Amino acid sequence: MWRHDPRTLILRALLLDAAGQLLILGLILWMPSLLGWTIGGSNLEGQWGWLLFSLLLYPLLGWLFGSYTVLRWRRLTLPVLLQRLVITAAVSVLVVAVARWLINPADAVWLVYRRVQLVWMVALTGWALLVRLALRRGLLLHDTPRLLLLAQPNDIHTVLTAWRRVPHRQRLSPVDALRLQRRLDQPEQPLLVAVSSELRRDPSQRSLLESLEMRDPRVVRSVSVLSLFEQLQERLPPVLMGDVPFTYDDLPWAATFSVQAQLKRMADLLVAAVLLLLTAPFIAVAALLIWLQDRGPIFYSQQRSGWLGRPFTVLKLRTMSVQPADAPAEWTQVGDQRITAIGAVLRRVRLDELPQLLNVLNGEMSLIGPRPERPELEHQLERSIPHYRKRHWMRPGLSGWAQVCAPYASSIEDSDLKLSYDLYYLRHFSTWLDLVILFRTIKTVLKAGGR
Repeated sequence: MWRHDPRTLILRALLLDAAGQLLILGLILWMPSLLGWTIGGSNLEGQWGWLLFSLLLYPLLGWLFGSYTVLRWRRLTLPVLLQRLVITAAVSVLVVAVARWLINPADAVWLVYRRVQLVWMVALTGWALLVRLALRRGLLLHDTPRLLLLAQPNDIHTVLTAWRRVPHRQRLSPVDALRLQRRLDQPEQPLLVAVSSELRRDPSQRSLLESLEMRDPRVVRSVSVLSLFEQLQERLPPVLMGDVPFTYDDLPWAATFSVQAQLKRMADLLVAAVLLLLTAPFIAVAALLIWLQDRGPIFYSQQRSGWLGRPFTVLKLRTMSVQPADAPAEWTQVGDQRITAIGAVLRRVRLDELPQLLNVLNGEMSLIGPRPERPELEHQLERSIPHYRKRHWMRPGLSGWAQVCAPYASSIEDSDLKLSYDLYYLRHFSTWLDLVILFRTIKTVLKAGGR
């Protein structure tokens, strides 16, 4: 493949981990006949449920503790990788031990024996380490293309600044026409050339662009700058969109009878209702703690911008000290002194957002979509960031692509970065992308990574 997106790397690591689990299990089964050394048993009769549990537990904990996330990093540090793999293995052994204690299976179920789990996890840790090092060094993938930028001098700084906003494993190197021609004549590795729109309109560059298009696409490819960001960073920087056509009719759900849009609304109603029922006890406990802390109001209502910018009222569990009614709208900063002790905990696990499930049921919000912003702040953002109002072409969401990919917005620059992810979501909305966002949101909640 030409583009090694993070999900491709993670999927390959997941499949290779599964293969390693089965290989190690096979060795444990065959070891008595090979070495005369018995660890567990010689067959799996009566323990298929435990086998499925063990096979699913390791990748689940690896996902939670970040042993797959390291594949996305710009630099892979061996101590951190080892730490995450060891934690994953140790917690896997612990969870199996707790499950064995609770269920108390028969002695014939040897998969849950401590020695079996220890041998399995130690061997699997070594296998997983080799898999991740091999994937990061490209040993199990096709050659990664060299990224080149062919643009007018006044565009290069803008593009490179946008590229560096997000940590990326691959470097984007600017080239002029002469240097590019030399690389085309003697390509040392596959090339992916991003060509700016202004340079494409330059008549003096026509012969070079035609030469690019006639190259073997397995070795050299050219794309627009915006396509490069779409493919490798999964976002659309507003500053680079310029006069690129991007209308409501281009969006995946614009069709009158969009099946995916209907599925999204049905999922919103079903999941929101189930979540409200399941989390009602947690909301009640949180409400009591909020009241006990300062005897102030439990809930906090606020005006937000929704579909086409129409204002609506969101309901949240209060996480800040009571503010005057005429207090101006402010960005929430790191270590914000307005956040209460209970509020800090609620924000980390995003429990304060749960009352907004009522907004989802009312049709004012969706589970997944651009996060709604306060109208007072949006007036400034609309003046400062091009294409900002396009995010209103979809119902706002409890979580979104920007929320799981970008840090918390506390400035116009942060909002510009988040908008780049919102615009990508608008153009690439799908049920699959919603599921990716949902699972990454669950991971944030489980790790208490909110803010």
